[in-house]
Amino acid sequence: MLQQLAGILLPVFTLVGVGYGWRRLAIPFDREFVTRVIMNIAGPCLIVDSLSSLSLPLDLFMTMVAASIAMFAVTIAAAFVLLKALKLSIRSYLPALGIGNTGNLGLPLSLFAFGDEGLALAVAVYVMNSVGQFTLTPMLQSGSPALKTLATTPVVYGALIGAVLLGADAALPEWLATTVGLLGDLMIPLMLLALGNTLGGLHARRMPLAVGLGTIRLALGFGVALGVAEIFGLDGAARSVLVLQGAMPAAVFNYLFAARYGRDPEDIAGIVLASTVIAALIMPFLVSYLLWLAG
Repeated sequence: MLQQLAGILLPVFTLVGVGYGWRRLAIPFDREFVTRVIMNIAGPCLIVDSLSSLSLPLDLFMTMVAASIAMFAVTIAAAFVLLKALKLSIRSYLPALGIGNTGNLGLPLSLFAFGDEGLALAVAVYVMNSVGQFTLTPMLQSGSPALKTLATTPVVYGALIGAVLLGADAALPEWLATTVGLLGDLMIPLMLLALGNTLGGLHARRMPLAVGLGTIRLALGFGVALGVAEIFGLDGAARSVLVLQGAMPAAVFNYLFAARYGRDPEDIAGIVLASTVIAALIMPFLVSYLLWLAG
């Protein structure tokens, strides 16, 4: 088990560590450029590649999509109630409490823990999470129309193309499939490097608040994911991947949006940082549990 865990976690932690060290050594790293490559090219290509070569039963994949939507909605609703009870700003803190890092961390962990099947299942969660994040957050924090934001989110088009190929049982021409696959392969290493680089520049302003809300983010996501997996009758790798994705720390994009719209970015940075550090500490136990759960 220890060797299996090392094979899953060490590649992830190593690449994040490289990105973190890069930032701390003040070596130039064009994070905006890397983010654009991830969001506009590598992300959509990974989704198309994963869906077009999907070896899962279509009904299982669609169940995973439905479970992902339910998980996102319930998590956001629960976070809303908690923030109301704590008398904290909904506009500032709801995304950080309700939206996890299903891309930078969730995708590589699902791949290394559960192989190509795990990646395909995790892509369903990532797409639904991304659509939710890139519509809800700008609408909540800046008043941007949801449809306008949705129309300019490239992962949506990647999902649509992949869904058409999947539904029609069609394949891309070989040369195009190879090209899309190569571009999609860029995503996971770039995301991990970008995650580490971003974490290297974050600083918590109010540590007790950051640790408290970061812990709530992890516990809330884990609890909701377990409940949704039970309701939808998921088992095996599907159940484990949904719970893993649900238990991810606050997404880095929560901080980027908060900084862009001036919504308490220092506090959001603290939540992202604290939840990520806590997640790293408990990740061996979580992954061990999920491997056992998957059988």
